[in-house]
This record gives sequence, structure tokens and C-alpha cells, in this order.
Amino acid sequence: MKKVLIITYYWPPSGGAGVQRWLKFTKYFKEFDIEPTVITVNPNKASYPVRDETLIADVGNHVKVYTTNTFEPYGAYKKVSNKTEIPYSGFANESNPSFIQQITRFIRGNFFIPDARKGWNKYALAKARELLKEENFDAIVTTSPPHSTQLIGLKLKEEFNLPWLADLRDPWTDIYYYKYMNHTSWAKRIDAKMERMALEKADDVVVVSEAIKKMFASKSEAVDANKIHVIPNGFDEEDFKSVATISNDEFVITYTGTLSDIYDASAFITAFRSCKTKIKLKLVGRIADEVVEKLRGENIEVIGYVDHPKSIEYLQTSDALLLIIPKIENNEGILTGKLFEYLAARKPIIALGPKNGDAASIIQECAAGKMFDYSDEEGIGNYVSNLLEGKNPIDQLNKNYLNYSRKALTKQMIETLNL
Repeated sequence: MKKVLIITYYWPPSGGAGVQRWLKFTKYFKEFDIEPTVITVNPNKASYPVRDETLIADVGNHVKVYTTNTFEPYGAYKKVSNKTEIPYSGFANESNPSFIQQITRFIRGNFFIPDARKGWNKYALAKARELLKEENFDAIVTTSPPHSTQLIGLKLKEEFNLPWLADLRDPWTDIYYYKYMNHTSWAKRIDAKMERMALEKADDVVVVSEAIKKMFASKSEAVDANKIHVIPNGFDEEDFKSVATISNDEFVITYTGTLSDIYDASAFITAFRSCKTKIKLKLVGRIADEVVEKLRGENIEVIGYVDHPKSIEYLQTSDALLLIIPKIENNEGILTGKLFEYLAARKPIIALGPKNGDAASIIQECAAGKMFDYSDEEGIGNYVSNLLEGKNPIDQLNKNYLNYSRKALTKQMIETLNL
């Protein structure tokens, strides 16, 4: 069997969409005679925004997992900011940041480059060196964010010269909340240099969308675009084996995931209010207070964060699903992980975002719904009305969504690793 060393900060019991990417790859590696070894952080020492104990069940017996110590500043952050939570990606739980929060962002942006989890690196490096000296691995994989993990791959490439694949699930210095980190020009230069070095030295780079591929390819003339491969996130067919029975008294539209002020839902809210037939909107995940306030008085249910199986249950017991791409610069390449689980749920998708983006292309390819411009109140309203009347169902005969199953994507990853 071929052996792969995978270095990832996020691993069960960490929750969220990002952790599922390599959790699912390793799950299906066994079917392709690949033996995965994972180095991750000790969950008792980690700084997870959310936890999901149910994901532990997907860690197969064939996966060797080693956990290490870490040193991170989030304990001090909680004390200084008087917050019980650490910041979510994109500061979704830090609307209208206080003066203290602005100071902590400055410290994080300028004293913890590229990110505040870099304190894990020395421990992960030590364990990786130990394993690489004891066993013969065929490849090394580093997956991020946190992008500091790519610096581990950079160091191991220098020392062991094994094939190194850098998997970047999100942009690095182009991530939409980068401007909120209060970087100095010096910090930006250092961060950009780290980004270029990782892209240049990795044997292969994997990203989740075509737009992100173009973005990274433009970072340096030394980066060959041919070594950057697009393997999106996906869905696990096994998660959708049990189909929940729908017994809704009203038409239910469900949104899952983060929803903050950068997710422009205003046109949908207007269309939602204008529908004469009763509709219920369920919001599942991290929902910002300002969004809930805009919907006050409407027929909504704010459920909050749930574990992964429960999230899928909400999808399957809905009549339609709401997808909103953040309204930010360069959002054409955003392919949120929930899109693929929406596809697997086989419910019509009402999507708001760039009509020329990668998400819109996939929805069209799978005949799974429709993407609307953020301001298209009339179009959204007509589409919802048609759904209420039983029109515009998704094309159940279209099987293109199966291209995004975790097993199919695992095969692509193995081909990229040349194993």
C-alpha cells in the first residue's frame, strides 16, 4: 500500500465544513489501497470555533492519527476581550468590533504571521520528522487554513525532499476578511512572501475552484499554473442514505452555515415577505444578530449550530434550500462546502451570488436550482412562487451531482498525488 502523511490542524472533534475535506478523503483512501497517517493538534489544547463529536465516527481504523501539543494565544484573547468564543472565520461572531477587539486583531495580524495557530507548527514538525525517519512515506500533504500549516510542508520539503502537495481550501492574502486584520505594510510583505514560497516550492497545489486557481497562479512567475489542480469539496453519499420523511404543514426553506452582514439577503427577504402563501424560513448555523433583527416578525426559526447529521436532516426535510455567496470582492470562486450537500439533498436551490461564478456553473451543470443577482427581487419572488405551485422542480434525472461525491473526488486526489 502507498503511504501518505497528512498534516491538518482541523480534525474531529473539530466541527465545520473544512474538517470534512480530508476526513472524507482518508475515509475512502482505503478503497484505493492508500494508507493515511494524520498529524493533528491535541483537541484538548486546540482552538476550535466549533466542535462536532459525531464526525469522530468517520475516522476509520485504517487511519493512524497522532496528536501534538500547541501554543496559541486564544486563552489570553478570551480574557482580554471578555468573550467566551474565539473569532469565527471572517469574524462572523464579531460584528461592530470593540476597541479591545481591534487591538487583538492588530496583534494577531502583526505578531502572529501568517496566523495565530502558528504555535502548533513546532510540535507538528517534530512529530512529522520522527515519523518520516521511522517510516517510508510516498507523499506529504498539508491542508489549510490555517495557512501556517503550509510552512510545515515547506520545511519538510527542504529536509526530506518527498513529493509535497499543498491543499489550500481558501485564499491566503486575498481572503475577504484580510483587510480587517489591521496589518502593517511590513506584515503584509512577510505574509505575501510566505504565500509565494509555499506556492513555488510545493510539487502540486490543490484548490477548490477555478477562480482561486487563477488567483494563486498570478502570485509569482515561478508558479506553474499546470501544477495547480481544482478539486472542490463534495458530499458523502453515505451521509444521505437514510431519507427523512417530509411532513411540513407549510413550505420550508432552509439555510445552513454562517450568515452575517456580508451575506446580502435583502432581495430574498423582500421576496419572502411578498409571498402570500405561508412560507417558513429555517436558519441553521451561526446566524448574526443583525440578520435575525432584519427578519424580526417574519415566520422564521433560528436553530443555531447543530452537528453534521442533524444539519443533513434539516436539508432533507426542507422543500427548498437557500444559498447565499458572500457579497465581497472576488467572490466568483467561493464554493462553500454546503453547496454540495445541498446538491445531494435533491431539493431546489435558491441561490444569491455572482451569476458568472463557479457556484452558479455547478448549480446549472446539475440542474439543481437557480442563481440570482443580489438585487433581483422580482426574479427570486417569481422563482419561489413557482416552487410553491409545484413548478421548476430540480431535474431528478440529472446525475451530474454525483461527480461531487467524496469517493469520486478521492479518486481525483489520488491521481493528483501520483499514487
